[in-house]
Amino acid sequence: MTGDWWQSGVVYQVYPRSFADGNGDGIGDLAGLTAHLDHIAGLGADAVWITPFQTSPQKDHGYDVSDYTDVDPLFGDRAGFTAMLGRAHALGLRVIIDIVPNHCSSEHPIFRQALAGDESARQRFHFTRTPNDWPSVFGPAWEPAGDGTWYLHLYAPEQPDWNWRDPRTAPFFDDVLRFWFDLGVDGMRVDVAYGLFKAPGLPPLPSDVTPSPGRLRSNPLACDQPETPEVYRRWREIADEYDPPRVLIGEVNLEPARAARYTGPERLHQAFAFGFVVAPWDARAWAAVGAELLEHPPVTWVAENHDVIRTPTRYGNPARARAALLTILGLPGAAYLYQGQEYGLPEVDVPAEDRQDPAWLRSGMSRDGCRVPLPWPEGFPAPPWLPAPDGWERHLDSPSLPLTRAAIALRRDLRPSPAGPVEWSVDGDDRLTARHPAFTLVVAMGAGPVPLPDGEVLISSDPLTADGLLPPDAAAWVRSAA
Repeated sequence: MTGDWWQSGVVYQVYPRSFADGNGDGIGDLAGLTAHLDHIAGLGADAVWITPFQTSPQKDHGYDVSDYTDVDPLFGDRAGFTAMLGRAHALGLRVIIDIVPNHCSSEHPIFRQALAGDESARQRFHFTRTPNDWPSVFGPAWEPAGDGTWYLHLYAPEQPDWNWRDPRTAPFFDDVLRFWFDLGVDGMRVDVAYGLFKAPGLPPLPSDVTPSPGRLRSNPLACDQPETPEVYRRWREIADEYDPPRVLIGEVNLEPARAARYTGPERLHQAFAFGFVVAPWDARAWAAVGAELLEHPPVTWVAENHDVIRTPTRYGNPARARAALLTILGLPGAAYLYQGQEYGLPEVDVPAEDRQDPAWLRSGMSRDGCRVPLPWPEGFPAPPWLPAPDGWERHLDSPSLPLTRAAIALRRDLRPSPAGPVEWSVDGDDRLTARHPAFTLVVAMGAGPVPLPDGEVLISSDPLTADGLLPPDAAAWVRSAA
C-alpha cells in the first residue's frame, strides 16, 4: 500500500478496556492488545485505531484526559505502549490513537488551577457567573465551581471544555501531536473534531433552536464554528513534517456537505461518514446515504463503533450484519471495523446495576451494550469489567469471521479505487446495487431472494440459493463478465 494507504485502508478499532486483559484484573490493557495484534493482522487490516489509553480518572472511560502525553496505569505504561507500537509495526499494522481536543478531565492540572481561583488558568476554559441555556450531550452543560461561578462542559461535568479562543490552547495541542508522532504513532483520530470553538460571548440559544438530546450538532453555537476547520490546517502542517506523513481522521458528526469543509489537502485527511450508522435497513435509504457520501470524498465507511448499537441488533439479525459488513468493505474508500464486528457480536442488555456509561447515569442512554469485552477465553482470564451474557463464547464460531478475512483479502487483490464512480440503483424487489469499476455490490434488502447480474460471484455473505439467487438479508460482490 502506498503513502496514501488511508484512502482505501481497512482500520480495526480497539476499545482497549474491552479488547484483551494482559494482567488478569478484568480490564483490557496494552499488554493484552500486544498479545492479540496477530488477530488483527490476520484479518488483513492495514491499521489499528486505539481509543483513549492516556492518563484519566476514567469518568468517561478515557475521554476525560488528565495527562495527554502519558499512559494510564490502568492500561500499562509508556514502555508497554512502545512495545505495542513496535509489535504492530513489525506485523505491518499502522497505529492510530485518539486525541481529545474539545475537553479534558476536571483532574487536569490546568483545570485544577482554574478551580483553585487562578484567573489565568480560568481563561483557558469557559467560566461565567451567568450561565446560558445550553444543554450538554449528557444533560445540563454548566457545573457550579463553588465560588458563584460556573464552567461549561458539553459532555460530563468531569469534562470541562477548553477555550480555543485562548492563544495558549493551539500550541498546547501542537505539542501533544508532536509528542506522539515523534514516538512513532502513524496518525490521530480527532474526537469531537467539529467542537473546539464556541460562539463568541456564549450567547443564549436562538428561539428557533431546540437541541436534541445526545446530539451536539443540534446546537450550532456549541460546535462547527467558522474557526474550527482552520485548526486542522495547522495540524496538517505538523503531520506533513514527518516521513511518512502522519494521518488525521476527524470525528465530524455533521451533514456530509458541512463535514467536507474539514477535509482536503491542507486539513484533515478524512472525516468519518456516519450515514450507515443511523440509516435503517432499507435499500432506498442506503442508496441515498451512499450517493450523498460519495459526493464528498474521501469517504470512510463505518457501520459500528463504541458509541452505537451493534449491527446484528440494530438491523434485526446476524445475516443483515454480515451483509452490512460486506457492504462497507465493498465500497470505494476506507473501511473501519469495530472490535467484535468480525465475530458478529450482538448488543448486550447489560443489567442496570452493572452499567458504567456516564451517559446512562445522567441521561438514561447507555453505550455499555456494545462495549462488553470480547468473548475469547484467553482474553479475559478474570471476570471482566462489564459482565458477558451466558454463552458469549459461541460467537467465536460465527461465519462473520471467515467472511471478514476473505473479504479483506479479496478487497486488497481487487484494489477498488478510493475515488471511483459508483452507480446506485434500487429495484422493485428492494435489491440495492452499487456498480463501480472493480465489481458490483448487490444487497438483498427485501423479503425474498433476488437475481444477481451476469458475471463471476466473488463473495457473498450467505450462500446463494439452489437456483443461484441472492437470499434475503445477504450481500454479494459480482465481477462483470468480460
